[in-house]
Amino acid sequence: MSEQSAAGPVTVGPLSVGPASVGPASVGPVTLGIDIGGTNLKAGLLDADGKMLGERVRVPTPHEALPAKVVELLVTLVRPLGTFSRVSVGFPGVVRQGVVMTAPNLGTQHWVNFALADTLARTLGQPVRMLNDATVQGLGVIGGQGLECVITLGTGFGFALYQDGRLAPHLEMGQHIARRSLTYDLYVGDAARNELGKKRWLRRVDRTIKALRVLTNFDTLYVGGGNARLIKAVMPADIRLISNEAGITGGVKLWAAALDDAFAGAPRAEGTDRPV
Repeated sequence: MSEQSAAGPVTVGPLSVGPASVGPASVGPVTLGIDIGGTNLKAGLLDADGKMLGERVRVPTPHEALPAKVVELLVTLVRPLGTFSRVSVGFPGVVRQGVVMTAPNLGTQHWVNFALADTLARTLGQPVRMLNDATVQGLGVIGGQGLECVITLGTGFGFALYQDGRLAPHLEMGQHIARRSLTYDLYVGDAARNELGKKRWLRRVDRTIKALRVLTNFDTLYVGGGNARLIKAVMPADIRLISNEAGITGGVKLWAAALDDAFAGAPRAEGTDRPV
């Protein structure tokens, strides 16, 4: 899938959206998938099956990633994409009921208790569901059988766990101590890769995977994130490298009935008792 980069000055204004128009190959609502990362903000439109409609777009995450600035950039980023009827967001931190609890790679002090889902819903004019970014990426790739673990290797270290397709409670493994005083964010994050070089960094990734195998006894481990591309070794059958695009395409699963309990009080479509 090709990707275009958004650049230039940004201005927040009312974003006009309406019921999405989809072709004969797409049935159901069009979802705007947003992947908020420490390096880039990415977005794309998805059909009902989670397939990308058109190009994915991105813009660098600002150095000072204040909530107002990130929202401003997201609005400008998605404006050219077209119409959509719901929004799914993956956020790099702990989120509960659409509210940010932590944002270690964006600056938690600015984000704590920020109601990002409600803010985007008001700005974009459509209902929003939001979960941790690794969780969203995992929803785009898991098979739904056994204990499945997802890690993302990017600016920091993302983690998600599923049992037979059901979400496990979110564990912020990136903030757990990996070695001495180093958290996993610091141990295998992008700063460590730049400091150590590829070879030494890959040894740390290998040790991390071995630790996760002992900790979770996973049936399948999925490895994603921008730095997963650096892993060239042949992996065991229960470890799979996944596309970073899943951070967007997994967003369509946030609106599945099986996840309704994770979004108590989520917006409903007019005249129905089902989520939008």
